[in-house]
Amino acid sequence: MAIDIPATYLQLQSLVRPDGDLQVSLVSLPVPVPGDDEVLIRLQAAPLNPSDLGLLFGAADLGTARYAGTAERPVLTARVPEAGMRSMAARAGQSLPVGNEGAGLVVRAGASARAQALLGKTVAALGGGMYAQYRAVPAESCAVLPDDATAADGASSFVNPLTALSMVDNMRREGHKALVHTAAASNLGQMLARICRKDGISLVNIVRKPEQVELLRSLGAQYVCDTSAPDFQEKLTDALVATGATIAFDATGGGTLAGRILGCMEAALARSAGEYSRYGSPVHKQVYLYGRLDPAPLELAASVGMAWGVGGWLMFPYLQKIGAEATLALKQRVMAELKTTFASRYAGEISLAGMLRAEAVEAYAGRATGQKYLVNPELDSPD
Repeated sequence: MAIDIPATYLQLQSLVRPDGDLQVSLVSLPVPVPGDDEVLIRLQAAPLNPSDLGLLFGAADLGTARYAGTAERPVLTARVPEAGMRSMAARAGQSLPVGNEGAGLVVRAGASARAQALLGKTVAALGGGMYAQYRAVPAESCAVLPDDATAADGASSFVNPLTALSMVDNMRREGHKALVHTAAASNLGQMLARICRKDGISLVNIVRKPEQVELLRSLGAQYVCDTSAPDFQEKLTDALVATGATIAFDATGGGTLAGRILGCMEAALARSAGEYSRYGSPVHKQVYLYGRLDPAPLELAASVGMAWGVGGWLMFPYLQKIGAEATLALKQRVMAELKTTFASRYAGEISLAGMLRAEAVEAYAGRATGQKYLVNPELDSPD
């Protein structure tokens, strides 16, 4: 295929300097030549996920952010607190590319049949460094988008869809019959609500604002509990009695929410207990922490009984655990329902350079529900 490919391209990189400053900038690099089983993608869309923000800004205090450079090549610098530097010591001095996933057009391909089959296709890809104009990735990391799907449709094909599907898969494999999800009004939460409705799974959604309750109700969610409501724990316990949910996925991570969920699960089980036990219900209750929206220490109350567990959970290790065949089945479902169950909605579209402007940083770094942004690297191209 005849496509004009430049000699260099722009890539967003995040550097923690030994002096305690974080610097994010656009770096010019030679366009890579794909290996035999690799393809070169001209990136057209990449989402700003919460997991990307952790690498992009790390523990930096964005209240100290300074903006310099030019409109085409801006530079963001922010101070990393001393405690944050201790947690980020391993990456000091390294300029790291950012962006877990993205989508675009395959403009070059290696010699292998698998790579050549992707030439000229619009694909979604997972592999890091996606906030860039070009990216070379293994052919096996790509998924061809349906003919009626754009790069923007497929940009979020991996992280949120596979996380939501993995939660449901995990629930089934551990023998639970319903689940609880926090931060449920997020893009991920809305996907999970659509999956559970389609699959006939009872889902208890936990949100923090009344308007988020209405959002999920409009998607057909039956059980939505608002942490800001005075009767939150009573409503949550009622929902747990109705659904029998004994597993939760919590994006909050710190503070009291995980403990309150376990306490309400214990209270729900106690309602149907045949006899009293000072150790509580023997039914195992599990909360998996998959995010740290609240950096405070985790607090558990004494009312959770003795049959419970709290652990960390991430999608990538989970997929490795279930194996290639099961993972492929999940990916195939995402592609089949890309524009329905797994559709993502964005508050706006920004360029690579636009990511480093103060108003954009304030918008996407706030992680507010309904404020997910899409990066379009082609907006930075001179043509």
